[in-house]
Amino acid sequence: MLWGLLWFGIIPCTCQQSQHCESLPGSESLPVLERKGNITLGGLFSLHDMVVEPSLSFKSAPPPTQCTRFNFRSFRWMQTMIFAIEEINKEGKLLPNITLGYKIYDSCSTPHQALKAVMELMGRENGAHKMNKGTCRGSVAAVVGDGGSTQSLVVARFLGIFYVPQVSYFSSCACLSDKKQFPAFLRTMPSDFFQVHALVQLIKYFGWTWVGVVAGDDAYGRGGASIFADEIVKLSACVALHEIIPKNRAQAVISSVISRIRTSGTRVILVFAVEQDAAVLFDEVLRQGLTGIQWLASEAWSSAAVLSTPKKYHSILHGSMGFAIRQARMPALKDFLLRLHPSSPDAIEDPFLKPFWEEVFQCRLLAEREEGNVGGKPPCSGAEDLANVTNIYTDVSQLRISYNVYKAVHAVARALKSMTSCVQGNGPFSSQACPDMGTIQTWQLLHYIKQVEYSDSYGDEVKFDENGDPAAVYELLNWQLRNGEMEYVTVGKYEQTATPGKQRLQIQQEIIIWNSNQTEVPVSVCSSICPPGTRKAIRPNVSACCHDCVACAAGEVSNQTDATECQRCLPEFWSNNERTLCVPKQVEFLSFNDTMGITLVTISLTGSICTCIVMIIFSHHRSSAIVRANNSELSFLLLFSLTLCFLCSLTFMGRPSEWSCMLRHTAFGITFVLCMSCLLGKTIVVLMAFKTSLPGRNIMKWFGPAQQKTMISLCTLVQVIICTVWLVVAPPTPHRLMPHESSVIVLLCDEGSRTAFTLVLGYIGVLACLCLLLAFMARKLPGNFNEARLITFSMLIFCTVWAAFVPAYLTSPGKYSIVTEVFAILASSYGLLGCIFAPKCYVILLKPEKNTRKHMMTKATADRF
Repeated sequence: MLWGLLWFGIIPCTCQQSQHCESLPGSESLPVLERKGNITLGGLFSLHDMVVEPSLSFKSAPPPTQCTRFNFRSFRWMQTMIFAIEEINKEGKLLPNITLGYKIYDSCSTPHQALKAVMELMGRENGAHKMNKGTCRGSVAAVVGDGGSTQSLVVARFLGIFYVPQVSYFSSCACLSDKKQFPAFLRTMPSDFFQVHALVQLIKYFGWTWVGVVAGDDAYGRGGASIFADEIVKLSACVALHEIIPKNRAQAVISSVISRIRTSGTRVILVFAVEQDAAVLFDEVLRQGLTGIQWLASEAWSSAAVLSTPKKYHSILHGSMGFAIRQARMPALKDFLLRLHPSSPDAIEDPFLKPFWEEVFQCRLLAEREEGNVGGKPPCSGAEDLANVTNIYTDVSQLRISYNVYKAVHAVARALKSMTSCVQGNGPFSSQACPDMGTIQTWQLLHYIKQVEYSDSYGDEVKFDENGDPAAVYELLNWQLRNGEMEYVTVGKYEQTATPGKQRLQIQQEIIIWNSNQTEVPVSVCSSICPPGTRKAIRPNVSACCHDCVACAAGEVSNQTDATECQRCLPEFWSNNERTLCVPKQVEFLSFNDTMGITLVTISLTGSICTCIVMIIFSHHRSSAIVRANNSELSFLLLFSLTLCFLCSLTFMGRPSEWSCMLRHTAFGITFVLCMSCLLGKTIVVLMAFKTSLPGRNIMKWFGPAQQKTMISLCTLVQVIICTVWLVVAPPTPHRLMPHESSVIVLLCDEGSRTAFTLVLGYIGVLACLCLLLAFMARKLPGNFNEARLITFSMLIFCTVWAAFVPAYLTSPGKYSIVTEVFAILASSYGLLGCIFAPKCYVILLKPEKNTRKHMMTKATADRF
């Protein structure tokens, strides 16, 4: 339909130069506010908020368009355009000898009305300007407007065909930056792309991750909300809901929007809509009693008096926040706005003054033939004065869009000045030609407007980028209720072109008042923030912002909120109890100070003391029969080796070092071999002594004291050689055992050569097995030679202990493997001491009558026969 309108709009203008450009057939001319000038500028303003839809019978021509709901704010914008033009004409410095005129239409906030207006702007001939290619004469050199993005989309497509410059003061849709579709469109209003970026930075600054967006059903609302939703996802936040305010104002649809806001759980809602649509939404919010929402305003209503002035909105909009473009102080504008009066000479030619005056004073301007009240309104007295009125029109405290209108007019004027200042031979066009000011080509004016760059009298720099957009500078406004009136308090700013090292978004958080008169930043998240020490676990089939908080596993940490994963500590470190920090692991070894160490030391020292006591007993009774009968020299050597066995367990305690690691295994191996050698010697002596007592046997000469010492020395020397080679080739060294699943570092002694360690233990085992075998063979010798039975029992205990030691050692964690080894040493040593020497001490100390040669010989004879 749009292209059909464009087609019918173009056809009347494809006439020859001698023909006039006609209006659309069957259409009536629209009201226009016009002033003649050498160069005329067109103006489009939405002086009304809506158009009454006519009832079409298709039997007669459609009635004239009827616009309703007069907009004082837009009327002020229109007056600002006139103010800027008259200021330029009056001063005469910017365009000397040139007078600017204007033709201003009401687009009634609807695209088709805006299209009709711009077609009238371009479709009437006055001989002052010529359209592109010289096919038809147009009436304006450039168009200022329209305000709404939806209207500007239609106007820009039409004007772009003829390269007629259009400078909008309020259309912010990012889609209008596309120069392929809108080659002649420029604006003094920043693109929504920058506004959305500022809003996203605001969301990020306050840590909101669950945000809703409600958009108007137009190009401005849908386009801005779509960009916002895309940018929020890049921020790792989520859009809790994305709703549209219908243009037909259907209450059922709006009511469902409020219901979805309730169920979404979000506390922050961005309303990306024009002020009229936002008012419809907030009316329903009030009706349903929705509270506790922090409303974020898009630029279109962030400073709209239609929402901030009525007291009914104060309860829900107090604390609202949004970005607004930079404002300016224009003192002279106030008096210019108040000059209007129906009795002034210009009032006759102004079709918009009458509805404005009647709406402001709620009276009726009567024609000469009319009397009394008309339409329920009293007649205007003629004494009304705008100076006594306080409304949106007369309020010049927030001149933002009005300032944009002012800059748009001056941008066109500056371009015209540059055209007049062009020097032939140095122009920007072919053959360095300058434009002909007698017949201005709109495409040439467009070129000059794009090159405009100046600082105005209010200190603002005006220029356009390659997309026809100005630099984005926003003020962050906070709606605060003071003395019953809503005020816009500037709490920050956003500069797109901030200097390096300076933040684009700057906020004074301490002066912000939030919704419900709170001073603390509202929290808007789908799930509670995961504290340090936990990580986010995304719920399946749910938005990424909805999660559970799971504590980090042992050995892992997270030191920030909402961590997506926990970091594993380095091997030397472990997580603290809160799982927020990696701390050095606790060093663990078999210490003399802990309970286990003290217990083992006590057992070891007790064993060595008992062994020494036995040595004293044997030494004191060395001449007694039982001591002499049991080979006292070997007994004393065995007791000495047992003492060393008890004491060598102490080398396994304390912090491992190179010397302690080498000493503990070699001392253990040599002392136990010495012990086993003594037992082997005693067993052989006992066995050979019995054999020697038989007739014809003289074996004992080979097992005298010298031979016994030689045998013990040789057996021990073998172990010494093994240990020496072990220490030279691959000695035991300190080792740090750092398992990832443990919170301690275990200090151990690495065996170095496992082969050597196996040989040491194996050699001890061979001697023990041989001793057990020989003792078992001699177990039934006569009673006075019963030591073989005692050795048999001791060897059984010894072998049992060390057989159980191997699997226990291999499966014991950390320092408990060392405890197992020490326990095996002490248990086997106690077994030898108890089995071999306890019975003898019992006889010596408690049964002295049995400790005689006679008793032993008698028993031997009785046993023999």
